[in-house]
Amino acid sequence: MRSSNKPPQVDVVEQLLKTSPAIKEPVHAVHRLYNYRKALSTKPFTARGKKLIRCPKCLLGVQFCTCEHRKFLSTNISVMLIMYDDEVLKPTNSGRLIADLIPNTSAYLWSRTEPNPDMLAQLADPQYQVFLVFPEQYIGSQQAIYNQIDASVLAPDKKPLLVFLDGSWRQAIKMFRKSPYLHTLSVLSIAPSQLATYALRKGSHEFQLGTAEVAALALEAAGERENGAALTAWFDLFVESSLLGRNRRQKEIIKPIELYINNFNDAVKKAASRS
Repeated sequence: MRSSNKPPQVDVVEQLLKTSPAIKEPVHAVHRLYNYRKALSTKPFTARGKKLIRCPKCLLGVQFCTCEHRKFLSTNISVMLIMYDDEVLKPTNSGRLIADLIPNTSAYLWSRTEPNPDMLAQLADPQYQVFLVFPEQYIGSQQAIYNQIDASVLAPDKKPLLVFLDGSWRQAIKMFRKSPYLHTLSVLSIAPSQLATYALRKGSHEFQLGTAEVAALALEAAGERENGAALTAWFDLFVESSLLGRNRRQKEIIKPIELYINNFNDAVKKAASRS
């Protein structure tokens, strides 16, 4: 009998991936971009927890995979993610959470010298009214700035397209400053009062939020409060699952993961009842 040359742990990984709920879930734009960017790499991307066996879609530890709980929301909003180089490869990236819930999400790698032509075409598509979600203090006087999107802002024959620059804060500023095509877009800037309310709700004093958290506030500012709440609940489930996978939770403060799942399911039901 011919023996296999594969080490035992490889068989374990393959079996876990075969039984992962992610296998049954539909692929979205960030999944495709992840596979594309991974194919470009000359060496494996390494992150903290590199020994953890991860789901190929949500990138959480397979025992904490959330893919089977993912649900698309009913929304009139489209989203574009412009992602900084290897951001899409990071297990901690929260931009993919937006694509998990918002059906009409596109995702592109940012390039200073060669912007993706499909991305530029979508930004110029007349069916959309495009809003760059970005802090107003970095915006020049030539760009229109809004704190909310309502009937007085949105043209009746247009669909809102929200654009997010996905990377670290320093990278997002770099992407904006070095991308002239972004300098002509209208801007949705989250109002300071909305940020303060969110921070109070979350018990946080940090105002530099993850991309998914900003997107939740943007949905709220665009009149889809319940969808924003569902995205926040999905983000909370992601954070807790990620921390559990890294053994970063003290036993006395661990809440049952089912609590986060139920909170998300309840938020989705509430959003569906308002759509």
